[in-house]
Amino acid sequence: MNYVNIRALNQISKISFGKINKLAIPAIISGIAEPLLSITDTAIVGNIHLNPTEALAAVGIAGSFISAIVWILAQTRSAISAIIAQYYGAGKVDKILDLPAQIIVINIALSLFIYVVTIFFVENIFELYNASGLILDQAVSYYKIRALGLPFTLFVFSVFGVFRGLQNTFWPMVISILGTALNIGLDFILVFGVEGYIPAMNVEGAAWASIIAQGVMALLAFILVLKKTPFSFRLRFPFNIEIKRLLSLSFNLIIRTISLNIALYMANAYATKYGAHYIAAQTIAFQIWLFFAFFIDGYSSVGNIMSGKLLGQKNYVQIWNLSKQLNTYTIVISLILGVICFSFYSPIGRLFSKDPEVLSLFSSIFWIVILMQPINAITFVFDGIFKGLAEAVTLRNTLLAATFLGFVPSLLLGDYFDLKLYAIWIAFTVWMILRGGILLVIFNKTFLPAKR
Repeated sequence: MNYVNIRALNQISKISFGKINKLAIPAIISGIAEPLLSITDTAIVGNIHLNPTEALAAVGIAGSFISAIVWILAQTRSAISAIIAQYYGAGKVDKILDLPAQIIVINIALSLFIYVVTIFFVENIFELYNASGLILDQAVSYYKIRALGLPFTLFVFSVFGVFRGLQNTFWPMVISILGTALNIGLDFILVFGVEGYIPAMNVEGAAWASIIAQGVMALLAFILVLKKTPFSFRLRFPFNIEIKRLLSLSFNLIIRTISLNIALYMANAYATKYGAHYIAAQTIAFQIWLFFAFFIDGYSSVGNIMSGKLLGQKNYVQIWNLSKQLNTYTIVISLILGVICFSFYSPIGRLFSKDPEVLSLFSSIFWIVILMQPINAITFVFDGIFKGLAEAVTLRNTLLAATFLGFVPSLLLGDYFDLKLYAIWIAFTVWMILRGGILLVIFNKTFLPAKR
């Protein structure tokens, strides 16, 4: 990355707070819809009458694996967004009109292949998470239903990337709100049942609720792309000239996400090894962590969206200004969220479980989840900016270093000293410090001279 050698006369004024929030607020709402949905699933399943602790553990394990698959495959969203944003900034969107349809078809085909492969080995996969007995049975049952929605999810994520590249976060927000509301409503109906009409389906009900909602979201996304963008879903050949760069970006981001999911897998595997109450408490803590992450990711998305556009305009000073503003906003937001969580420390846990041992374990580590949020804020902002700059190699190498030089050694050392859930969350903290710290150093080295 050698942007500092180009000393263009860039506009030095700050990007307006209103302009940032016009993109950020819909992105926040869209972003928190996913963890809100997972949190709702967790809370509802954790309060069913039949084996709630085992059900909560099963959904936590299966949900973690499904999230891993989605995050790995959905990296094309960031790649699509970055490339479209750069062409949008340069005023050349007409050069890539056939690109979204091509990558969406590749995504859907890949998701179907992964579903077919994993469905035959799903029991063995969850045994790697140390699941057994009732937890294993329910995790397998949940996955076999829920994973049917993978093509819908990846299609929606790809469409979100298209809209973000066009500097539009409004329509992704609309899709997310409607999908989340539908999913939550169906959760209550299908998990608990409606007496005399619909039998209680427990864990399987939560899975069916997700699939129906994902299908509706995919239909809405399909319609809105045709009506609100210059793109279509007509598959044309030969492949667009940018397909090679898009796949290269996606491949590096996929490697990055695989290393990310190694950390998440190890966290869940070790928590499950400690016992059902531990993985249940870990599931609650991690869902809240995800909620914070996706909340802050609204501003990270602005970094992704605007840095790509600014790069297309060769406006490097504004990229520097953007990073300062986004970091300020996200740190303030993380502190506000932290104060709220500390104020309702015990009631938050009781939303998810009534089991005294689960609540005790959750309370013992929740403070770590809260205190690491400002670190997360900085990390997610630079994640977004580097994605917008299409610096996938930098993101890949950073995550590999953070995972294998930070998270894994910290977890193994903590486990050796029998710290259990403390070991997991200390490892997460070290992981995020390394992720954010490395990107901060690289960004300052690249852009700080351009500001002088």
